[in-house]
Amino acid sequence: MELTKSELEIMNVIWQAGRPLTRGEILDLSVDKNWKDNSIHILLNRLLAKGAIAESGFARSGKSYGRLYEAKLNGADYYAENVFSGGAARLEMLFDALLESPDLNAELAASFSKKLTDKALELA
Repeated sequence: MELTKSELEIMNVIWQAGRPLTRGEILDLSVDKNWKDNSIHILLNRLLAKGAIAESGFARSGKSYGRLYEAKLNGADYYAENVFSGGAARLEMLFDALLESPDLNAELAASFSKKLTDKALELA
């Protein structure tokens, strides 16, 4: 599934929340958005049409009720699909970027190492 940068920003907010969100909550949680607040309806409708999100009921929002939107597309699956769609070269570039990340610490490196070792044994 192809998502635009703005659509992906909304999906990241929903994935990080881990629960259905109203339009207002998505706006409140979208810190570094590249789209205008008035565009939220267009973006949500496009995500609904693509099957990335679904309506999951209503919640009280101020004096009225607002629709709740939940992810139908799993974040890990989306990112994995996009990484693997570029082949081995793209995957290796991602791995190199992860190793150079300033957010990488000893605990995270050990976790990655264990997962890679387990997968290598599984594939052998």
